[in-house]
Parts: sequence; structure tokens; C-alpha cells
Amino acid sequence: MPDNDAIEVEGKVVAVLPGTMFKVELIKSPGHIVLAHISGKLRKNFIKIAAGDLVKMEMSPYDLEKARITFRMKEQGAPPPPAQRRRY
Repeated sequence: MPDNDAIEVEGKVVAVLPGTMFKVELIKSPGHIVLAHISGKLRKNFIKIAAGDLVKMEMSPYDLEKARITFRMKEQGAPPPPAQRRRY
């Protein structure tokens, strides 16, 4: 399947399951929950995903019950991370 066939959607993580799997509720269609797993880039860079996070996903047009998480979006209005202390 070519990458351009993927449907890109946004959702909110509802539950964290074992084996880097997540239950995610789609934002555009409330009530529709899909099973999603982390893409390789997120896994390689140790991006942590917790319940309540907003994520961007890719779904196959052939199976609308499964998805791949490709991006964890930053929270709107969240305070910036604290400044790093210098260690001499």
C-alpha cells in the first residue's frame, strides 16, 4: 500500500495498553475508538505517550479499526518546560 493512500486523522488517547498499543478516540467522530500503535520514529526517539495526549495518526482505508500514531501534539496553553540548570 503506498503511503499516499493513508487517511490522516487526529485523536485523543483514551487508554494505554501493553506492547505500545493505545486505544484512541477520534476527534472528528466522537465515540469511534481505534486501536493504535507507535510508529518507528516515535519509538526510536523515545517519545512518551500517556492517556489524554492528542495524537496524529494514519489509518488504512481498508481497516478503519486500526491506526499508526505518527505524531504527539503539544498541549495548547501548556507552560514551557523549566529552564535547564547549568552543571559545572
